[in-house]
Amino acid sequence: MAQPLVKKDDDRDDEAEYSPFLGIEKGAVLQEARVFNDPQLDPRRCSQVITKLLYLLNQGETFTKIEATEVFFAVTKLFQSRDIGLRRMVYLMIKELSPSADEVIIVTSSLMKDMTSKTDMYRANAIRVLCRITDGTLLTQIERYLKQAIVDKNPVVASAALVSGIHLLQTTPEIVKRWSNEVQEAVQSRAALVQFHALALLHQIRQNDRLAVSKLVTSLTRGTVRSPLAQCLLIRYTTQVIREAATSQTGDRPFYDFLESCLRHKAEMVIFEAARAITELNGVTNRELTPAITVLQLFLSSSKPVLRFAAVRTLNKVAMTHPMAVTNCNIDMESLISDQNRSIATLAITTLLKTGNESSVDRLMKQITNFMSDIADEFKIVVVEAIRSLCLKFPLKYRSLMNFLSNILREEGGFEYKKAIVDSIVILIRDIPDAKENGLLHLCEFIEDCEFTYLSTQILHFLGTEGPKTSDPSKYIRYIYNRVHLENATVRAAAVSTLAKFGAMVDALKPRVFVLLRRCLYDGDDEVRDRATLYLNTVGSDGEVIETDKDVKDFLFGSLDIPLANIETSLKNYEPAEQPFDINSVPKEVKTQPLAEKKAPGKKPAGLGAPLSGPPSTVDAYEKLLSSIPEFSDFGKLFKSAAPVELTEAETEYAVNVVKHIFDRHVVFQYNCTNTIPEQLLENVTVIVDASEAEEFAEVASKPLRSLPYDSPGQTFVAFEKPEGVPAVGKFSNMLRFIVKEVDPTTGDVEDDGVEDEYQLEDLEVVAADYVMKVGVSNFRNAWESIGPDFERVDEYGLGPRESLAEAVSAVISLLGMQPCEGTEVVANNSRSHTCLLSGVFIGNVKVLVRLQFGIDGPKEVAMKLAVRSEDDNVSDMIHEIVASG
Repeated sequence: MAQPLVKKDDDRDDEAEYSPFLGIEKGAVLQEARVFNDPQLDPRRCSQVITKLLYLLNQGETFTKIEATEVFFAVTKLFQSRDIGLRRMVYLMIKELSPSADEVIIVTSSLMKDMTSKTDMYRANAIRVLCRITDGTLLTQIERYLKQAIVDKNPVVASAALVSGIHLLQTTPEIVKRWSNEVQEAVQSRAALVQFHALALLHQIRQNDRLAVSKLVTSLTRGTVRSPLAQCLLIRYTTQVIREAATSQTGDRPFYDFLESCLRHKAEMVIFEAARAITELNGVTNRELTPAITVLQLFLSSSKPVLRFAAVRTLNKVAMTHPMAVTNCNIDMESLISDQNRSIATLAITTLLKTGNESSVDRLMKQITNFMSDIADEFKIVVVEAIRSLCLKFPLKYRSLMNFLSNILREEGGFEYKKAIVDSIVILIRDIPDAKENGLLHLCEFIEDCEFTYLSTQILHFLGTEGPKTSDPSKYIRYIYNRVHLENATVRAAAVSTLAKFGAMVDALKPRVFVLLRRCLYDGDDEVRDRATLYLNTVGSDGEVIETDKDVKDFLFGSLDIPLANIETSLKNYEPAEQPFDINSVPKEVKTQPLAEKKAPGKKPAGLGAPLSGPPSTVDAYEKLLSSIPEFSDFGKLFKSAAPVELTEAETEYAVNVVKHIFDRHVVFQYNCTNTIPEQLLENVTVIVDASEAEEFAEVASKPLRSLPYDSPGQTFVAFEKPEGVPAVGKFSNMLRFIVKEVDPTTGDVEDDGVEDEYQLEDLEVVAADYVMKVGVSNFRNAWESIGPDFERVDEYGLGPRESLAEAVSAVISLLGMQPCEGTEVVANNSRSHTCLLSGVFIGNVKVLVRLQFGIDGPKEVAMKLAVRSEDDNVSDMIHEIVASG
């Protein structure tokens, strides 16, 4: 029966029917390959069979060793044919089959004959194939021919030799490096492609020699490069040299004049490459940017989509660091919002959102509204994130921007897109107080018809945190209680928790909330019933209008300052006993390190690394170890164990590192020792600690190590007493003292007599950061407000000249030893101000939060404003003392 005609353009799904390779099978093609053995070869048919074989190989089809060998030998017979088209297919087939060393010999003579042929096409392809399939031994035999080919008058042959050199440089660099003179000659070639490949190879040969690369760039930037492709390469190499020279040179930037001159080149690719290189220079100034921006602005109105896309993408990147430099292009970019290419339109919009001023916001919003329905979700997410940044930049425009976000939230879209919108609204509510009530209502309307469980639960949780703080919390109750009736069990459970928060935080609403919670006791899901029961019994008072106890609020709704991974580990290790599980026993460290101590390269782990298995948290394991030692058993609960500090150089006779264990009134130094000399046994190993530069510390106990055989880690301990709750600091000098006994390496016998010896170790310091534990908070603003301003201390400090703002931020974080929150440890490039948020727990289990505001005052002078809030005024003062003395 005749098939109905189907137009290819109308039905894309049927495109596969037009493939000439549809339905071909390996077995049938291998049968067809027998035509290679015919006495009278048919070049056209042979080419068709090779094409099918190449298709199968490129589709991932695997040939057995026997099949590949048979095909290879059959293909070699085709060298008899003088058909140029068939010969090119033969070359391709041999390259793809990658014959083994014993099979290569069969075709080597034919390929070498072709390499010296008068037909240029044969010569070029034979060079490519030979270099692909031969090893270093054969390569030395044909090296002379390859050198000649590099400077051949025919550009096809020269390019083939140069490209082969680029590939061979990975496997036999010593041979290719001998071709430098020929390659340098090829760089001066008039053929565009030869010059391009020659420059690429010459740079790869010299890439590990910075001076040679610099000389190469210097010589070529004087105008000897004609090929646009080679010119683009040269621009990239020049940028690399500029980047490396930036650290050592001051004054005018080297080679900038060359990059600027390339902006006037006749080839568009060179102009764009130069413009992009200028915009990506480290610390680029507005004066340097101006000519590049002008060129990119011209590209925005080009008739070629690729040029428009390249220009707007580059301007988009520039707008992140130099938004004012891009504002001149805004009119041109506004015309691109209606561009047929949606990628160009999206980039234009996001760039405009970064560079636009407050007066242009409303106009942009109107244009974007028409545009959003035409683009895919991934582009919409980019636009949403740009709108969020714009709203934070111009907070007075929050109404129009928030309305826009709420409108697109009601439209169709996938999970990632909706999540991006919800995240944006949440951030705007947190950072712009006036936007809170408006934003919460938009979120309430969204969960009325939200198909994503994750988003519903997140919004309900956020509503429970922010809703009770609004002027009229009661208006949100209806939206929350609707979820109890209309949603799945997960959302219903979240809604119950949110209702309970309103009841606990807003005393006037408690009776009404209790009525709703009692209805939840008959829910079909046990989690929902359990939550309702818990809240009814703990919030208490039978729903009377009285204030909920603070301890109950903290227990039910307080922030959990313990990492969930640590709770999980502690619960798994908990053994049922008469004493209930104590959540205060769970370590609060943010990161649980592996127990293997930091060690010198090539050595086994010293200290606790060897004997213990499994991944318990560091504090857990150290606490068990220290409590098992009688001298330290009455020191109380371990507050913190610092990361190991090396006290010896790598590859020395003895490897020693130390771990500082901080208790409320004591500090214990655990010295992890490893003996790296096979002919020695160390006995009675101790560390003599001189605390003359640590006046507040007094040594109270030590525990020597009885024996330290070769390559077997051991520990010795020294304990000091210090004033309770005070972050005492000091410097300690350390001397390793032991008795050395000789060991017979053949029998392993140890001599009876030993010699007392000493080994000087590096000094050790106890610093203020040792008394602060890194503990993160999920919502810094809420945590800051919950601590309150009672014990807040604010002061300003000059940090002196610094290389960059990032260096100053990093130095203060290291000094305080606290956990950066919400990614604020990252400083944007070229930023002149920055805010960093830190959290932690001070010794004595006192929560402390720090807000750091940095600014560059004068040439590289950094000023800092430090605000500290904690649960104890002494701790707030101590944090300031640490910074003042640091």
